[in-house]
Amino acid sequence: MPFAPVNGTRLHYHVAGDGLPIVFIHPPLLNQQIFNYQKAQLADSFKIITVDIRGHGHTPYSPVPVSYPLVVEDIRLLLDFLQIKQAVVCGYSTGGSIALEAMLAHPRLFVGGVLVSALSEASDWYLKGRLRLASGLSMLKAKRLLGGAIGWGNSDMSQTFGNLYRGAVQGDIRNIGEYYNCSIRYSCTDRLHRVKQPVLLLYGEKDVNFHRYAKLLDDRLPNRELVFIKEATHQIPTKAPRSMNRLLGTWMTRHFGGGRDQSMEEPSGRPASDFPAGAGVFAEIDGAGQQQL
Repeated sequence: MPFAPVNGTRLHYHVAGDGLPIVFIHPPLLNQQIFNYQKAQLADSFKIITVDIRGHGHTPYSPVPVSYPLVVEDIRLLLDFLQIKQAVVCGYSTGGSIALEAMLAHPRLFVGGVLVSALSEASDWYLKGRLRLASGLSMLKAKRLLGGAIGWGNSDMSQTFGNLYRGAVQGDIRNIGEYYNCSIRYSCTDRLHRVKQPVLLLYGEKDVNFHRYAKLLDDRLPNRELVFIKEATHQIPTKAPRSMNRLLGTWMTRHFGGGRDQSMEEPSGRPASDFPAGAGVFAEIDGAGQQQL
C-alpha cells in the first residue's frame, strides 16, 4: 500500500500504467475506489494516478483543515514525489472544483482537465441543501449512514458498493465534513476565463440538476468540449465507465498526441476542439456486461 510523505501528511496513492499521466480527484466521503473502472480500462494507454485526499480512505486524519488549495498543493507535491512534470487532472462531482483550482493555480503542471459531473460553484438550493445535509450528518458522526447512501448511489453492482462503502467508512469524519463545507462555499466562476488549458466536460443526459453547471462551464471556459452521455446519470465513473473512458482516451490522444511515452505538449496547428463552440455533443451510453473490479 504506497504512501507519499508530502506536505506534512502521508497520502495514500496508486499508480497504474506507463503512458501520459492523468491524476483523478474524488468527491467528499468517497475515496480513490470510485475510479476503479478508470484504472482497469485506461492503464493500457495512460499512467493513471489515484489518491485519497486527507482524512479519506487510507490517508490519515489531518489536523490541518481540508481546503481546496491545500488539496491542490498535496497533489502538486505528490506529482513531484513521483517525478511527474506535467499531467492532466480529472475531477468527479465536487472533485471537479478541485481540478479547476489546480489548473488555475498551476497551469504549467496541470496542462488539461477532465471535469465529470462537475461544477465551479454550488449555486442552486437543491444541491446546497444536499451538501448541508451531508455536512450536518458529518457533524453527527453518521459516517456509516452517509457511506451507505452515497456508496449505494454510486454503485452499479454489489461488489462496487462493497468497495465504495469500505473506502468511505475508513475515512475520518472530521476531514470529510471539512471537505463538504468547502464544497458549499467554493466558487471559481469569476476566474474561469483564466483557464486556458483544454478541458473536457462530461455530463449525464439524465443528470438534469447539473445541466445548469454544464452550461455555465461551457459558457465561461475558453477552451472546452461539452459531451452529454445518453441515458447516463450523475455517477458516470461507475455507471457509464466505458463511455467516459472512451471519450477521455480519444480527447487525450487528440490534444496530447497519444498514450505511452508521448510528450504532454499540445501539438501545434491542431484545432482546440473538433466540436462546435458551445455545442453539447451526445455520446452513447455503455452496453451491458461491464468488467467486474
